[in-house]
Amino acid sequence: MRHIKDIPHERFKIQLMNYNSKYILKIEIDQFEQLYKIGELEVTSLDAIEKMVTPEFLKNCLNRFIDMRNDWHAAFQNS
Repeated sequence: MRHIKDIPHERFKIQLMNYNSKYILKIEIDQFEQLYKIGELEVTSLDAIEKMVTPEFLKNCLNRFIDMRNDWHAAFQNS
């Protein structure tokens, strides 16, 4: 996997990578991460991918991270 660039953000670690003819958008917070795979032919440029990372998209990512954390805590307590 080849690291292309970091996308600065105050809350998340956001990286753009390339692997097997796909761009991979990786968003991390604490021990959780979300990956989005985008075919190289689906976008016209790296700027197009960065434009997809809108405040609304990141708000939805945060909600998913909260759900992931809640699921993890529930699973951990049940073990």
